[in-house]
Amino acid sequence: MNKTQKIIIYGGGATLLCLIALVIVLIVNNSARTDEVNEARAEMESLRLANDRLMLTNEFNQLNADFNQYEDQQIYLKNDSLIHQYNEARMKVEGLLAELDEQKKDNAANRKRIKELEGQIATLKGILKHYLEEIKRLGEENEGLRQEIAQVNEKNERLTSQVTQATSENRELSQTVKLAKKLNITGLSFQAYNKRGKVEKNITKAKQLGVSFIVSPNNTASAGMKDFFVRILTPEGVLLGGGEFFNLDGANVAATAKRQMEYANEELSVSVYWDVNTTLTPGDYTVEVFADGNRLASRHFTMKK
Repeated sequence: MNKTQKIIIYGGGATLLCLIALVIVLIVNNSARTDEVNEARAEMESLRLANDRLMLTNEFNQLNADFNQYEDQQIYLKNDSLIHQYNEARMKVEGLLAELDEQKKDNAANRKRIKELEGQIATLKGILKHYLEEIKRLGEENEGLRQEIAQVNEKNERLTSQVTQATSENRELSQTVKLAKKLNITGLSFQAYNKRGKVEKNITKAKQLGVSFIVSPNNTASAGMKDFFVRILTPEGVLLGGGEFFNLDGANVAATAKRQMEYANEELSVSVYWDVNTTLTPGDYTVEVFADGNRLASRHFTMKK
């Protein structure tokens, strides 16, 4: 092999080596750029997923805020199945968000969780929409019921007022009838008598006390036997009693003496006597007369010594 051939061979080899080296450099550079592009794409994908997660999180928080806004109106719901459905879906969303926090570097896993998250939030939206529609419907029904109840209460109040008025009128009428039937007396007198049956001016010597009066005619009053009760109270306020009792406004009241006489709706003179069995003192004596459960008269008489 001559010198020229050697130069050609060695020169060609060197050139080939240079070309191989150039190719290797180009391949390495291209691979580096590919890795950079892939890293950039992965970074952009992570940012996009993070943005999607943030948007879904905000949407989830807004749904919860809307749901909690109507918490005090849950009483309108006849059952709480919608609330259970919403809470179940909310727990799934919270679980997916927790998984996303744990898998920040795994874009493939994150994409899967994001899709699931989108689906669960869509479910939440549907439940919340149904929930709000149900509350609105039931609220309108309850408002209608409240109006009906208010009308019934108003009607009842009117009826109660009418009944009260009628009762008052009936009471007044009954009182008027009672007063019309009540016996009236005049000429009420109170006397002390001695042992000979003569009027005694000295009360301390009295052996008998007498109360006299005249019953006026009254065609409205019921005729028949009447019990006339007399109460005599001493100046000390002590009732002179003989064991007689009568009914007055539902209570048993003690009397001093009683006289039964027949009343024929005509004028009737009545005298009631009580035998003294105690020491009497001078002063003002109170005399009361009753019949048919009514007080007919009450007067004070001054008795001297």
